[in-house]
Amino acid sequence: MQAARRMASNIYQAPALTFELISKCSTTRARASNLTLPHGPVQLPMFMPVATQASLKGLTPEQLEETGCRLCLNNTYHLGLKPGQEVLDAVGGAHKFQGWNHNILTDSGGFQMVSLLKLATVTEEGVRFLSPHDGSPMLLTPEHSMSLQNSIGSDIMMQLDDVLVTTSPDKARMRLAMERSVRWLDRCIAAHKKPESQNLFCIIQGGLDLDMRRECCREMLARDTPGIAIGGLSGGEAKDDFCRVVETCTAMLPDLKPRYVMGIGFPEDLVVSVALGADMFDCVWPTRTARFGAAITRKGVFSMRNAQFASDFGPIEEGCGCASCRPVSEGGMGITRAFVHHNSAKETVGAHVLTIHNVWYQLNLMREVREAIIEDRFPGYIRRFFGDLYADKKDYPTWAVEALKRVNVDLTI
Repeated sequence: MQAARRMASNIYQAPALTFELISKCSTTRARASNLTLPHGPVQLPMFMPVATQASLKGLTPEQLEETGCRLCLNNTYHLGLKPGQEVLDAVGGAHKFQGWNHNILTDSGGFQMVSLLKLATVTEEGVRFLSPHDGSPMLLTPEHSMSLQNSIGSDIMMQLDDVLVTTSPDKARMRLAMERSVRWLDRCIAAHKKPESQNLFCIIQGGLDLDMRRECCREMLARDTPGIAIGGLSGGEAKDDFCRVVETCTAMLPDLKPRYVMGIGFPEDLVVSVALGADMFDCVWPTRTARFGAAITRKGVFSMRNAQFASDFGPIEEGCGCASCRPVSEGGMGITRAFVHHNSAKETVGAHVLTIHNVWYQLNLMREVREAIIEDRFPGYIRRFFGDLYADKKDYPTWAVEALKRVNVDLTI
């Protein structure tokens, strides 16, 4: 399928990817790893901000770089519509188009089957969309998705998969989607023109049916892609069900490949998912919630539009190292809560400074998690994380308590 790969005791190497397992938590399934991609190294576990249309809403590429981000997302479907493949080919790919010198992961466009369901028709051939811009038709097949992603030049490409919301009661349709995703992966592998410089990841489907997820895992692993994603979640399912799917899949996945849970972004979800054995995550939530005036902090999410912040001259979060908070935390001139409150409902600068903060918070959370895993104190970190977030242990979400118990961390003690 691809060029020969070298396997060492803790290193997996593919033509365009090296994965080095650095450390494992002695209590949970958490891992710390180094992932080397064509545009540089990435430390795992990690959160990936979403720059859907080749830009992170509210940030310049330089500002995104300053948060420590080394891998962000673009969306194949949207870039295929605008600026279009011809422009991407002419400029030499999305890195040059958006002025980003670090790594890019592209979603294949499969998720648009859910988010743009009214505009999409799914057949074995592919997905036929009506453009949300002008209503023009577009057929996204596995082959076309690969062609677009080859033009984008993303460091990690996702296969086109058949995505169905996990809460769908149609078991026959869920099985069809799972089996079709396997068939579409075969077509993606055959159509992928640049395996020496771009990595193709498979996506495990199967809804909330754990046996179906296991079956899909076996099929996908047989195709031996450089990385593996768990897809189809964050679709309204109960958090208990979400955790069961993640832990069922990670239990079957090889130690020496990156594991990506798609569409996950709430801090509690990230910490629990790492404990269950996952490495990579993405979500639009941190940037979207910034545009609604909300700041993500260790103590929870706060709406900066609330009147209580009108005369609060402290930083968005005390001790935060982001460019929005750091000058005030260090006693200098900078962005205060009062300033954000004043601007968040009417000026773009409010969303801008909150986006910097929220993205930095998410990335720093994963940096702290990684350090705790390497130093083998991750269970203690989990306890402090939930202790900061909730005033009383009785307020801890039951789904998180139960999931963590299954990996030997009891939050009730």
